[in-house]
Amino acid sequence: MAGFGLSDLGALGLISFGEFLWSLLIIFFMIIFFIILFTVIVDLFRSDDLGGWGKALWAIFIIVLPFLGLFIYLIVRGKGMGERQVAQQVQAQKQFDQYVKDVSGAGSSPADQIERAKQLLDSGAIDQAEFDALKKKALS
Repeated sequence: MAGFGLSDLGALGLISFGEFLWSLLIIFFMIIFFIILFTVIVDLFRSDDLGGWGKALWAIFIIVLPFLGLFIYLIVRGKGMGERQVAQQVQAQKQFDQYVKDVSGAGSSPADQIERAKQLLDSGAIDQAEFDALKKKALS
């Protein structure tokens, strides 16, 4: 039975540890590049302050000269990019808060809550004891 040596590993024995680390670094920066690229493209097409031609010119610039185009876009429109992102998050939070308020019934008047409970009682969804509990909760 022959021993198992580095020559039996095939391609694994051909790369040094330094080359492996260099490859990892290159892959890391490629991932960062694609994250920035997709973020810029999404921001480009979401922005309301640019017309169709402006968006098309930026897109062509980013496609033809990707590194230079991304860096210039981030320098020229970076502040607005952050502001648009914050505005979008604020809008999403407002929509979520309104949805939760609508679903939970919070913020409605006690009369509205009692009316809803009465409708549930009339439809047979709840009994008189549950209606009384809901009415007491609404009035408290």
